[in-house]
Amino acid sequence: MHSPQARPWLRFFLATGLPMPKFFSTRLYFIFTRCLAGAGLLALPLASMGQAGPAVRGTVADSAGVPVASATVTLHRAADSVAVKAEFTGAQGTYQLAAAPGGRYLVSAVQVGYQRRWSPAFELPAAGLALATLLLARSTSTALKEVSVTAARSLYEHRPDRTVLHVEDSPLAAGATTLDLLGRAPGVTVAANGNLGLRGRQGLLVVLDGKRLALTGDELADLLRALPAEQVGTIEVITNPPASYDAQGGAGVIAIHLRKDQRLGTNGSVNAAYGRGEFGKFVGGGALNHRAQKLNTFGNYTYADRHNFTRVDIERRFAPAGGPGSSSAQNNDLTNHLQSHTFKAGIDYNLSARTLVGVAASGLVSHLASTNQNQTALYDGAGALTRRYHATVGQDVRRPNTALNANLRHAFADSAGAATLSADADYARYDTRRRTDLATAYDQPSAPAAVLTGDQRNNLSLASFKADYARPLPHRMRLEAGAKATRVRSDNDVAFDRTENGMKARDAAISSTFRYDENVNAAYGILSRAGARTALQAGLRAEQTNTLGHSNGGTDDFERHYFQLFPSLSVEHTLSDRHALGLSLNRRIERPNYSQVNPLRVYIDPTSYGAGNPGLLPATSYNAELTHTFRQKFITSLGYSRTDWPILLQVQPAPDGNLLVVSRNVNLAVQHNYALTLTAPLTLAPWWTFYGNAVLYYARFVGGPAGGPPVNRRPALTFTGSNTFALPGGWSGELNANLETGETFGYERLKYRGQVGAGLQKTLWAKQATLRLNIADVFYTMPIRATQTYATFSETFYQRLDTRVGTLAFTYRFGSAKVAGARKRAAGAEEELRRAAGQ
Repeated sequence: MHSPQARPWLRFFLATGLPMPKFFSTRLYFIFTRCLAGAGLLALPLASMGQAGPAVRGTVADSAGVPVASATVTLHRAADSVAVKAEFTGAQGTYQLAAAPGGRYLVSAVQVGYQRRWSPAFELPAAGLALATLLLARSTSTALKEVSVTAARSLYEHRPDRTVLHVEDSPLAAGATTLDLLGRAPGVTVAANGNLGLRGRQGLLVVLDGKRLALTGDELADLLRALPAEQVGTIEVITNPPASYDAQGGAGVIAIHLRKDQRLGTNGSVNAAYGRGEFGKFVGGGALNHRAQKLNTFGNYTYADRHNFTRVDIERRFAPAGGPGSSSAQNNDLTNHLQSHTFKAGIDYNLSARTLVGVAASGLVSHLASTNQNQTALYDGAGALTRRYHATVGQDVRRPNTALNANLRHAFADSAGAATLSADADYARYDTRRRTDLATAYDQPSAPAAVLTGDQRNNLSLASFKADYARPLPHRMRLEAGAKATRVRSDNDVAFDRTENGMKARDAAISSTFRYDENVNAAYGILSRAGARTALQAGLRAEQTNTLGHSNGGTDDFERHYFQLFPSLSVEHTLSDRHALGLSLNRRIERPNYSQVNPLRVYIDPTSYGAGNPGLLPATSYNAELTHTFRQKFITSLGYSRTDWPILLQVQPAPDGNLLVVSRNVNLAVQHNYALTLTAPLTLAPWWTFYGNAVLYYARFVGGPAGGPPVNRRPALTFTGSNTFALPGGWSGELNANLETGETFGYERLKYRGQVGAGLQKTLWAKQATLRLNIADVFYTMPIRATQTYATFSETFYQRLDTRVGTLAFTYRFGSAKVAGARKRAAGAEEELRRAAGQ
């Protein structure tokens, strides 16, 4: 017989397993209904255990007398302060702890942002005891779960599995792009091709407001460049994602959360920023929000208009076995104009105090027009000039992207810590229209001009449905479970026309179509327990993947089906008030996305193009990390990962010769990665705080394509140092420095680079307005110098961007200043709904 407590949630999971979508495999359904039932059976004896003996009762409140919910209350032996048991306070700040009568005890209470408070020692009578209210004072020091680096609010918040960047509080965020923000995030690197890396590893899952972005490389970078920082509230860099996240992304997860106003009543904001490097950059927009007791409507819009340049010098050396070899030198001077419109609108409605429904629509529509002036010279093995030409490459890229979301949140009781159910249905469409005009004029020897015109169309749609359930269990345990189904479809059509001697004809060899379908069905379960000194979380996620690729003619067709399990484990143990240890283990996957397997070409210049690799295999990784925390803020972690079939970008001579070069992704056999991370938040003065993060990492690759595995190996270091200053008169400042030492990753070797950014911020008119001034890349040290070496081919390039920019920004907020979360009588169920909704 199941206990009365355990029976309802066990029935829920077994019931919700029955109407799974038809495309869920029988095997997936079989395993997970039994996994969840097994988790329920594990919890049954715990649920049936009640509290025995007399109890210590009391209330925890802040210095103003307002009850503090979810504070940790611990019962200690009076003789040596050893913890006996612990609990969380309820919605009204109350707690109850059972213990053996006749013993002498102490009670302590703590909450994030508050100092720990102790009760006097007492002896517990047989009838129990009610203690006086424990009043918590605000903490002025840094706590483990929130590393403060400003006097008012932390810019960086460190949690056991992630680092949170509070973007809206940063003076350096004004006028920036989301890609700029990530380039300054601790441990994150942005490669020349736009690929994101974390602690020396590539392969990240990027989610926007909880929704996966099915893009990588240049396409993802272009979207992040088009998304203004003014739209972003927080960015989470998650190194050890729990099983509730997709298993995609061997290096971790970057979760971007857009701003959402929590103030009551009708309120909003308007903002404008203008930056100037070599070219001008403008960002402007506004937001409007109305939050009542049951209804919340919101909307925002941002327009960005940015002019930029990219200058690249490339030297290549071709040395085929047994041949004299040849080389080339080229200069590219590209200017571009990016215009983007970003918007979001939605409605949330409380059907009851425990049920919330909502719908939202969002979009990012961008237009990028660019012109590249290319000069190329070719030389023979003796260094003599054999050919010289110049080309103009014009591209017009339009990306109308839209997304729709419908969601439901329900709490099963009117109290904090109640069981919750959430469900989301999402549909997103990412379309790309790329028009390319490549005109080449031959200077030496003289030859007729040639024109290559390309018309490329891509329609990418992503639909998903997920449901998540969370329930607290007795003895500080918690159960989470959920299921998700995702479907991605990409339709691609490329047509290239060549014009020579005045005759225009279709180039059938490089014109084609390609369709990619991906379906991932997943389910997960997480069981966690937070003890007085030890916290444990164990999770299991299963994903069934079905992929299909089809090209015109069928030469690049593929079909793959596979089912994999992704376990995860996280343990945190407090050794003393100064030392704590943590251990995390997980398994993750990096599936090639549509652009990485799409064989159709994208031309960069007359001698360079990018193309996908239909033969790419998914990469799976095993990850382990050991963490030590000293005095609740100084963190040292040592990580190791092994990745089978790692995916990395390779530049090599194209199969069709003529000194063409192709950039494509390939699989190597194995990648070993080692990383040492140091984090130090310091309060250097009452008005000056510092956050430092350093990552020392080393990657070793084994096996590879016919040309052999990478042979260059050396450790690398990234450092992020952020200084924030609270200045008189409503002024504040930020000084940020990033450094990346020389790095070898795969076939690419990069030289050091970094940047320094400085910003000032002034609040005006009773904090209703903010004026910001910043300068990014003050010393212009962000240019990229790198060398790609593969077999008998090498390429060295030097890339400069318009990164040294000074920006002046102004924001004005109007309407009510009362925050919804500050209501003293907010019901526990409402708190749970907001937490489930990610607010």
